[in-house]
Amino acid sequence: MIPVTKPFLPPQEEYTRYVNGIWNRNWLTNNGPLVNEIELRLKEYLGLKHLLYVGNGTIALQLAIKALNLVGKEIITTPFSYVATTSSIVWEGYKPVFADIDPLTLTINPLEIENKITSSTAAILATHVYGNACDIHAIDKIAKRHKLKVIYDAAHCFGSKYDGRSVFDFGDISTASFHATKIFHTIEGGSVCSNDPDLIKRVSYMRNFGHSGPEDFAGLGINGKNSEFHAAMGLVNLKYIDEILRKRKELSLYYDQVLSNLEVSKPKINDKCSFNFAYYPIIFKSEMDLAKSFERLNRAEIFPRRYFYPSLSQLPYVERENLPVTDDLSKRVLCLPLYHTLSFEEIDLIARLLMRIQNHGV
Repeated sequence: MIPVTKPFLPPQEEYTRYVNGIWNRNWLTNNGPLVNEIELRLKEYLGLKHLLYVGNGTIALQLAIKALNLVGKEIITTPFSYVATTSSIVWEGYKPVFADIDPLTLTINPLEIENKITSSTAAILATHVYGNACDIHAIDKIAKRHKLKVIYDAAHCFGSKYDGRSVFDFGDISTASFHATKIFHTIEGGSVCSNDPDLIKRVSYMRNFGHSGPEDFAGLGINGKNSEFHAAMGLVNLKYIDEILRKRKELSLYYDQVLSNLEVSKPKINDKCSFNFAYYPIIFKSEMDLAKSFERLNRAEIFPRRYFYPSLSQLPYVERENLPVTDDLSKRVLCLPLYHTLSFEEIDLIARLLMRIQNHGV
């Protein structure tokens, strides 16, 4: 079986050494030493001023929305993302307003953002899709012009850069996911990043029920903490991240080579983005072509995924909007298997099947 992804797992003995330390200290959660260490190591690696380690990427988004004390009821966002981007907005009591995506990059279109701004707009929540950065400069200019806050959902973006800086270094807040399927993972986990120290301090209270002391509270909070066991996995995996990024690039370039004659296209990477090869998406000419390839690969026990389908504007708890680019492209995008231990031979098999379907229909 070839799944769409597999988590990277480090040598078991390296993780066990950290677990033995946790056992000896008997400090399992509540801002333990390994949680503090992973925050420090991530800030050093990514070149960030501030980063808070939290339970997952969804709680990171929810904390970001809550911490900004937004004025207004609407948040402009992308319909082409994982469901957590939209559900976090709704969960926090705001109305998602969808701006269509750019047909080449598949990230939110700044011109469409501008067209959606009203007196009720509180913020922009944009997703860097597949690790490909949005047009950050254009979005930030729009936000400043209209006095709006910007949250970047950078769940896919560990290792991606924009203008030479980590993509986590932009916006009022950027959030990340460290879920097991991500390039860098802590089994479950996420982060909140911001250059505003006061905002980071607010989030640090919020992730721990609002505690500012054992019997004191700085305000409303929730349980957004993470454990020593998850931090331990992150500390081990961080040692291998450069090799992981190198291998994913190598595999992606090999895909490019063996699929060069396949009648599909790929998203355009932003010119200012140093891409992390988080996914390998291909865009078919029609949904029928995608369906044939999807079914044939599944029969061979190869399991790509339709990231992201359907459009988030189709969710049952949001107001549906006419989004022609997203509605079209979301039906034609397929992400092929890509993970650290994927072999060139397995990529050859995938390529042969795709070419056979294209040339012979079987």
